[in-house]
Amino acid sequence: MDSEHILARLDAVEARFDELTRLLADPEVVQDYEKVAAYAKERADLEETVSVYHRYKQVEAEYAAAEEMLADADEDIRAMAEEELPRLEAEQAALEQQLRQLLIPKDPRDERNVIVEIRAGAGGDEAGLFAADLLRMYTRYAERQSGWKTELISENRTGIGGYKEVVFTVQGKGAYSRLKYESGVHRVQRVPVTESSGRIHTSTVTVAVLPEVDDVEINIDPKDLEIDTYGSSGPGGQHMQKNETAIRITHKPTGLVVTCESERSQTQNKLRAMGVLRARLYEMEQAKQDAEIDEARRSQVGTGERSEKVRTYNYPQNRVTDHRVGLNSYNLPAVMDGDLDDFIDALTLDEQTRRLAAMEA
Repeated sequence: MDSEHILARLDAVEARFDELTRLLADPEVVQDYEKVAAYAKERADLEETVSVYHRYKQVEAEYAAAEEMLADADEDIRAMAEEELPRLEAEQAALEQQLRQLLIPKDPRDERNVIVEIRAGAGGDEAGLFAADLLRMYTRYAERQSGWKTELISENRTGIGGYKEVVFTVQGKGAYSRLKYESGVHRVQRVPVTESSGRIHTSTVTVAVLPEVDDVEINIDPKDLEIDTYGSSGPGGQHMQKNETAIRITHKPTGLVVTCESERSQTQNKLRAMGVLRARLYEMEQAKQDAEIDEARRSQVGTGERSEKVRTYNYPQNRVTDHRVGLNSYNLPAVMDGDLDDFIDALTLDEQTRRLAAMEA
């Protein structure tokens, strides 16, 4: 492996793994259940890296031995070495790549559930209709994942079946790791159903993907909150809610406003609204800390102008383009039905490549 910096980090990981192994066998430590749990989790997180590193060092030793065999007087031994070296070289290269990937710091939020906020941007009614299309796209994507589910938090509908804004949760293992790249401006080019002349329109929708946040991570002073109740629109008919179960929470220091009316209980709506507020405040704090490093990857979704797109959905050409990685799909119906893995995989690889380059610099 060329980089001394990478080798030094691997040695440090190996040393920490060995230290944790000793600590978990220490009779005094065993009495402290919290320490045992913390150490066991840390050791488990390092185990794969250490295992691959051990194999890498073993292959490196075998390669050095095979090189020495090339100078042997016995022709059969030299032939054996010549046969082994290409295999060892290929395995060594694969292990190096795997180790580099394993050393990339993991985002501690990757395993969390997410709150997704979709808002109509430029384009009027057509933007609202496309917001509804994106809601369906993400719902269908979640349905394709094992153990995932979605729940609506709040919605602000337009009169023709679209949304000015819709907020929902996606619950499932690794939800944030897969959906975090969806944040940004999504642009659609198509002939709207409201267009009588057949002219193609360009509209935008903004998407924000926020990891759910625990109470202990964001401290909210109750004095900073203004909480209002109002009658939920409800599903109508005999189920129309007559009580004021819907909740509107205003965070006075930031001006953030969160509403929730998806539950029939005022208490449940308040809990959901507080969850959204915590996520938004957490994301704001993260954006401040990471602005210089990763601004484009965080919650900043721009103003919704057409020029600030991360992805374009071109209906006349049956094409979806992700502008961050230059990836095109020519099966737009499949993408709109939730087939997003090609885009998410490409964006994940792109981020890993950039983080690896920064780590080795």
